[in-house]
Amino acid sequence: MTDETAARLLLVEDDARLAELVIASLSKAGYLVSHSASGLEGEAMMRAGGFDLVLLDGHLPDKDGFDVLRDVRRDFAGRIVMLTARDDDIDQVMGLDGGADDYITKPVSPRVLLARLKALLRRDTPAPATSDEIGELRFGELLIKPAARSVVLANADVELTTAEFDLLLFLAERAGSVVTRDDIMQGLRGLEFDGLDRAIDARISRLRRKLGAVEYIKTVRAQGYLFAKN
Repeated sequence: MTDETAARLLLVEDDARLAELVIASLSKAGYLVSHSASGLEGEAMMRAGGFDLVLLDGHLPDKDGFDVLRDVRRDFAGRIVMLTARDDDIDQVMGLDGGADDYITKPVSPRVLLARLKALLRRDTPAPATSDEIGELRFGELLIKPAARSVVLANADVELTTAEFDLLLFLAERAGSVVTRDDIMQGLRGLEFDGLDRAIDARISRLRRKLGAVEYIKTVRAQGYLFAKN
């Protein structure tokens, strides 16, 4: 995808008025937007493929959006953004921990929504590369393959979401240096860290669980994170 505004988006939202406004705003910005008011139908559309990003309401009448996220995340390669009025920290952590790439609380202005989506879609999926194009990164038993966007740990594939892989690669490329939350937000989203966003911390927690007992990612108190070289 060379132009993020040509991306195909799916909005799963049962509030007809809100859906109409979001669709109008995203369509005006150049996105190709499909819509479903049903969690079950939205999940089926996601599984059918073809969408670069899904805006998923957290509360839907037939199947809760968080349940849809949990059930489809392993099978859906695109970005998933929770768009919900549920603003409790526990809901945000639950969404991010379930594999959401971002969590946006309603109401949200169209300009802010567009900025968040553009930041998520800015990173293109790389085309296949030859062995001498993009170097692999190895840290002990951990092997990161940027060209294939894959991770191998102790000869076993590690399943990561798009956002998890982007964060892991960002940190690994800066191994041995402390990286602040603002560095991460600017590098991956082009946005400043507001001091409240829990997405980075939740994603770090998921990465640590998936990378096993070895502590590759260390927390540096009051500073940020450090990807250990050894």
